[in-house]
Amino acid sequence: MSIVAVVHGQTVTMHIPTSSRREVYMNELIREIENADSIAITGHINPDGDCIGSTLGMYNYITSNYPGKKVQVYLQEFPDVFMFLNGASEVKHETDDEIYDLFMSLDCGDPDRFTPFAQYFETAKRTLCIDHHISNKGFGDVCYVEPQACSAAEAIFKLLDEDKINQPCAEALYMGIVHDTGVFKHSNTTRSAMTIAGILIEKGARPSFVIDETFYKKTLTQNKLLGYALLGMKQFANGKITHTLLTFEDFEKFGASKMDTDGIVDQLRLTSGTEVAFFMYQSGENEYKISLRANDIVNVSEIACSHGGGGHVKAAGCNIKGDPDKIVAEIVAEIEKQLV
Repeated sequence: MSIVAVVHGQTVTMHIPTSSRREVYMNELIREIENADSIAITGHINPDGDCIGSTLGMYNYITSNYPGKKVQVYLQEFPDVFMFLNGASEVKHETDDEIYDLFMSLDCGDPDRFTPFAQYFETAKRTLCIDHHISNKGFGDVCYVEPQACSAAEAIFKLLDEDKINQPCAEALYMGIVHDTGVFKHSNTTRSAMTIAGILIEKGARPSFVIDETFYKKTLTQNKLLGYALLGMKQFANGKITHTLLTFEDFEKFGASKMDTDGIVDQLRLTSGTEVAFFMYQSGENEYKISLRANDIVNVSEIACSHGGGGHVKAAGCNIKGDPDKIVAEIVAEIEKQLV
């Protein structure tokens, strides 16, 4: 097993035969928290379940164990289904003029991926990164990246004092693991992930509630949008590539927003015969957000990274500007190169 880490300002790959190296980073994390009076926490743009769970898990860990510190989470807006998490109502979606002693980047593979809140990274006295994206090359004063972890929530759990994890922290981290493993059915579901999930349940995480509320339950608007997206589904490469697209006009038709798109790409991936699914929705003038999912042989992280995005071998995303038909043709061509 190996991790990417920053040691004395130098990015290195460390092979870890025992838990000793991880203990070093546990101590580093504790030291950074204890030395900071004010802490900002953020994650990647378009936050998903792991990003939200990781940032709020860390928020609850710090606020419960270090009550004298000022801690603020900054994230782009996320669906209301996540508001049950302790601290979710306190998350700021816009920037302010605060300068922090410590800036934490969680579940984010590159500084470009937290662009809306990059000012806190640039002005903080100290910076720290905890991540699991294979595309992360290492950044910050202290950086811990474990690509083998199923989620950022798992990587974070391994650096925390298990005895000091309370129920709100446990539930947030559990949700992160649930979402990045696809409710424990993706290929990144490991013994470690299941063991940690079990520990978090013992600490008060509610499995049925978290899974139903944030993964399976859909609003009427979400179901209508999903149905419309599936009606517009197209296939390429003899059915091995499945794709659909939503525009501003489509969102307006159903009174929906980007936050109502959860689950669309996963439903595309489940289409019989599909090797790769990619879902596009319009995010700006001639700009599109693309989510990619692979079932077997294709590394979608390579494709996303080539367009300035990132992610995992089986799940990745990026933003591309241009004509939508040309974007689709380009993505299809890149996928087909790996299907040969």
